[in-house]
Formats: sequence, structure tokens, C-alpha cells
Amino acid sequence: MKVAVVILNWNGRQLLEKFLPSIVKYSKEDATIYVADNDSPDDSVAFIKANYPEVKIIQNKTNGGYAKGYNDALENVDADIYALVNSDIEVTKNWLKPVIEEFKKDKNTVAIQPKLLDYKDKSKFEYAGAAGGFVDFLGYPYCKGRIFMDLETDHGQYDDTYDIFWATGACFFVKADVYHELNGFDEDYFAHQEEIDLCWRIQNEGYNIKYVGASTVYHVGGATLQESNPRKTFLNFRNSLFTLTKNVPKRFIFIALFWRLFLDGIAGIKFLFELRPIHTWAIIKSHVSFYYYLPKMIGKRRKISFKQTKYYDTFNVVWQHFVLQKQKYTDIH
Repeated sequence: MKVAVVILNWNGRQLLEKFLPSIVKYSKEDATIYVADNDSPDDSVAFIKANYPEVKIIQNKTNGGYAKGYNDALENVDADIYALVNSDIEVTKNWLKPVIEEFKKDKNTVAIQPKLLDYKDKSKFEYAGAAGGFVDFLGYPYCKGRIFMDLETDHGQYDDTYDIFWATGACFFVKADVYHELNGFDEDYFAHQEEIDLCWRIQNEGYNIKYVGASTVYHVGGATLQESNPRKTFLNFRNSLFTLTKNVPKRFIFIALFWRLFLDGIAGIKFLFELRPIHTWAIIKSHVSFYYYLPKMIGKRRKISFKQTKYYDTFNVVWQHFVLQKQKYTDIH
């Protein structure tokens, strides 16, 4: 299997300086390494050329965010497996081998994520994907190792290999042929939750997503948009609605969207009480944008075959966590 490690970069000279060494050191024997630059205004490209001649550079003409950035870049990458890696990821020795072996073992597995730990506290799972992602009935994402902001300590409890619902975009392995067959990430998302959408579409086509705990990487998180940034709030709320509209089985679509929109309103009120009105406004804008794009999303839904309507959990993780005070994946399942 030809493997390509592809790092999407925008204005990330400092991150590349810090994290590219581990990727080159632990990947060059098993993969070709690329940096896809999203038209950075800094000297990222010059830095790579001067210090890492073995790294191939793809220069995108515009900053199309995560989704378009990868879609554009991967048109220029010849590989069987893409390893899409954030620029704020530190990899470890032999991180590629267990994942490649799993792809070889199970032909129906199309996407995989490794164990994602926190670079700032390497004993903890990291928010963006932890030990593999799932979604509840209303499309709220959560993970083994992370329920909302509650992060578990890694005691080896998730060191095995198992099916998951979505793999983190921070370190996302995907088969190239299926990626292109499904037209890659949805560029209307720009950034945030496009990996959940792609994983859901992959499963609607009858394929599997897996977590491989024998592979470990460390993620800084929030290096592009901080949690406090209202732009992040806007993208997360809007894109989650996009994903539900496109992927939920027909018999559940209306009830799922109704309750999700209602709970978004509750979240907006909560932000007001927390004296963060800018985030309330971001939710309002996310709903306006969602309605604007709704006809387009319905059109995209019609192109999905729904060969396998592998529906997600039938409970609501918001209720389980905030009302029933369940802190871990094992408390809920």
C-alpha cells in the first residue's frame, strides 16, 4: 500500500518547526510526506524548502479551509491511503504500521483514527477525537475518552481496535479511492465537522470506520481557531445541522432536526446568561446560514445511496451528561 502523510498548513511556520521533525523521523520509511499549503502569507513554504527537502510541497491557490484545502491538495497526491495530519500533531514511533496492517486485514474498513492524546498533558485524551468518535440521536458528537469537556486519563483502557462512528480530522486515515468516489470533504463546511459528515457518508455506502489503539499521536488542539472564537461556534452549530440534513435516515430526519434546533436555542440562552452574547449571535447566524443552504443540502442528500442506514445511538448525550451527570463513555453505554 502506498501511503501519503499530508499536512495541511496555513500560516503555521512555528507549528511546522515544532512538529514536522517527528513526522519526518517516524514516517519517512513507510510513507511519502507532503505539506499542502493553503496560500500562507508567512514563510512556511520557504522554511520547508530550506530544512526538509524530502518533504513534497503542494501550494493551493487560495485558503479554502480544511475541506477545500484537502480536496484541492489530494488531487495531486498518488497514494492508496491518505494520512491527513494537522500541523499541531506530534506522532510516535511506529504510528503508521498498526493502521496500515488494519487496512490490509479488513478490506471493508475505509477510514481509521489512532489514539489521540493531549500534547499539553500526555496522560489525558484530547478533545478532538480521543479514542474514537460517536454521535447521539441528535447528532451531538462525543468520544470514548471524552464526553463534552470531560476528558479521561489514559490507563490503556482503549488500547484495542474497534468500530467507531467517526474518525478525528486531526489525524484521519482514509482510502484514496473511496475518498474520491464520495467527492472528499464537503467544501460548504469550510472547517469543523466535515470529517463526521464524510464518515457518515462512508457508512451510508456500507463501509466501516475504525479506531486503532496501538497507534498513538499527540494533539495540541485549537491551534487554528480557539474554543472562545465565535467563528468556531458558528461553524460547529451550522455544520452539525448540515450533517444531520444530509445523513439521517428518512424516518428520523424531522424529529432530529426539530429537537436539535430547539436545543441550539437553549444553548444560545445559556451563552447569554454566561455573558457571552457574541456566541449567542454566532448561533443565530448559524441558523440563518443553515436555512440559506438547506435546499443545497437536500440536493446533496438525494445523491447519497443509503445502502446501509447504520443509525447512531438512540439516546441524547446532552441529557445523559448534563442532567444525569454521566462523565464517561462507559457510564453511558
